[in-house]
Amino acid sequence: MEDGLGGKDHPRIVDGTLGLGGYSEAMLREFPRAEVIGIDRDAEALRRARVRLEEWGPRFSAVYTNFGNLQSALSGEGLGVSGWQFPPELKSNMFDAFVFDLGVSNMQLSEGERGFSFQRDGPLDMRMDPEGDAPTAAEVLARTDAKELARIFWEYGEERHSRRIAAQVEECRRRGKSPQTTGELAALIRGCLPEPVQRKMGGHPARRVFQALRIFVNDELGELEAMLEQLPALAAEGCLAVIVSYHSLEDRIVKHRFRAWEKETGWGRVLTKHPVLPGEEEMERNYKSRSAKLRAFQFSD
Repeated sequence: MEDGLGGKDHPRIVDGTLGLGGYSEAMLREFPRAEVIGIDRDAEALRRARVRLEEWGPRFSAVYTNFGNLQSALSGEGLGVSGWQFPPELKSNMFDAFVFDLGVSNMQLSEGERGFSFQRDGPLDMRMDPEGDAPTAAEVLARTDAKELARIFWEYGEERHSRRIAAQVEECRRRGKSPQTTGELAALIRGCLPEPVQRKMGGHPARRVFQALRIFVNDELGELEAMLEQLPALAAEGCLAVIVSYHSLEDRIVKHRFRAWEKETGWGRVLTKHPVLPGEEEMERNYKSRSAKLRAFQFSD
């Protein structure tokens, strides 16, 4: 497999969405001489990943930042990590592989206090970096008029009933009852949609609104675009870029950018004519993977 990383003796890999370190651990095991840098904007996930990967010593480093700051993160600037030292051998800023698993992590979904899950009650937060200065989802609902909320729900969640839900949020706000918890928002959405409509939605009626708010609060599409702008300048010869997305908005951005790199700039080739989808066994093991789409690109030698 190491040939797939340009046959490098010491491949340099960036795990752009570190989370709890599952991808990084797998790569450190698979490539015994690889060095992996993990990037994440969730400080708690970063702390847990460092503990998990402590055994790998200097072969693993972690950076606290958004992957939209890819170039500054990988040049050792503005890291915000106490005591972190950029490995001298990596200062060429050229890497052999990038892996990004987009969207919300299982840890964030499973902890109700993070506010991502419509199935677990907790504060309506949704910030991937709760130590940052982005507004919470509750603050977005409390400050944004119905027209703009409807745009957010439709553009980022493709919610067909965006106007009705946004109008109900505004009405609750007028009565001094703007949703403050995930349970309150889920109940509001259920309360304003007729039962026949909910039955046709094919899932929890709050799913698309929660997705839209999460994407908006964390500027996920903006971060993705920024990362894709910076990545080519950091790619060594034969570098692999692998991106796993979970909804059509992300996948569309990745697909079009990879095609442009191949057809317009001639920087390499798309390795996945169609996205790679999970098999039945994987979906049984990990329910979240049911909507995953993997695309890969290899930069020219």
